[in-house]
Amino acid sequence: MENVPDSEEAVMKDRLTIFTKWMLDAMFVGGILVTLTLPFSIRFYGTINPRFEQYYGQMVLLFAVSGLLAVLIIRELRKIFASVLADDCFVRENVESLNRMGTYSFLIVLVSVGRACLYLTPAVLVIILVFIVAGLFSKVLAQVFDRAVNYKLENDLTI
Repeated sequence: MENVPDSEEAVMKDRLTIFTKWMLDAMFVGGILVTLTLPFSIRFYGTINPRFEQYYGQMVLLFAVSGLLAVLIIRELRKIFASVLADDCFVRENVESLNRMGTYSFLIVLVSVGRACLYLTPAVLVIILVFIVAGLFSKVLAQVFDRAVNYKLENDLTI
């Protein structure tokens, strides 16, 4: 009877893992599709919002760069998740992925500041704040992982 909670916990963990993998894959493909269709969607939205029609080229460029950076962040998350699934998450590649994610986040902040110059909304300010936090979190987590990798390598050499 003691195995029942462990079994239920394992099933929940498997479901969460499958769901997370599915979500990352869907976000990766969806991000690519949304980024590729930006010229059409911004042209359409320009019929509703004149600012998007007025600054069509700039908006396509800014959103395309942001979209590309977001897809790159998701790609790095998928790499990290693959290492977690392989039960080998404290590796140098994850440190590099976290550093890249931080850099991509800060670049999204810069692009969003450029967008704010054309069209300022509360959502742009929220995006800027979220990606500043995400960038800082990624860079700090990269340092934590770097230390963990170093400890792991030292232990591997000791054995």
